[in-house]
Amino acid sequence: MGADIVGELIDYQLRVNGHEHDVAEAWLGENLLYVLRERLGLPGSKNACEQGECGSCSVLMDGKLVCSCMVLAASAVGADIVTVEGLSAGENELSDVQAAFLAEGGVQCGFCTPGFVVSVHDLLEHNPDPTELEVREAVSGNLCRCTGYGRILAAVRAAQETRQE
Repeated sequence: MGADIVGELIDYQLRVNGHEHDVAEAWLGENLLYVLRERLGLPGSKNACEQGECGSCSVLMDGKLVCSCMVLAASAVGADIVTVEGLSAGENELSDVQAAFLAEGGVQCGFCTPGFVVSVHDLLEHNPDPTELEVREAVSGNLCRCTGYGRILAAVRAAQETRQE
C-alpha cells in the first residue's frame, strides 16, 4: 500500500534571495507561492489566479521566470529563487525597475506589479535593449486590470534607459 501523501509532512531548505530558509513540517503538495508568502513571510508575490495565467506570482528560479503557484515548493530544493523582494540592492532600496514603475505611474492597485517587475527585470537581464514588441511579448504572461499597460510600457522604457546610462 502506498504512502498517504495528503498526510505526508517533510522538512527541507529553500535558497531564496540569497539566503537559506528552513521549511519545517510542510505538506508535500504546497506550492512555492504558498511557502514564500505564508511560511517565509515574503508577501511580494501575489496570489491571484492559482493557475499560472496572470503572472502575479512570478519569481526567478535558477534564472528562469516561473509562476510560483505552479511549482511544488519541495521541487525547488537546490534551486536559487529570487522574488520581487530580492531584486533591490538593499532592504530599504528600490531596484531600477521598481523605481521606474513608481516614477512612471506603472502601478495602480499594485496587485500585478510584483509579477511585472520580476518579468521586466528578467527581460532586461537577458535583453538590455528590447524593442516594444519584445517588451510586450515578455510581459504577455502578466495581466493588469487597472493601468491599460501604457504606463507599464513607459516604466520599462525608463528602466531600459537607466541601465544604458
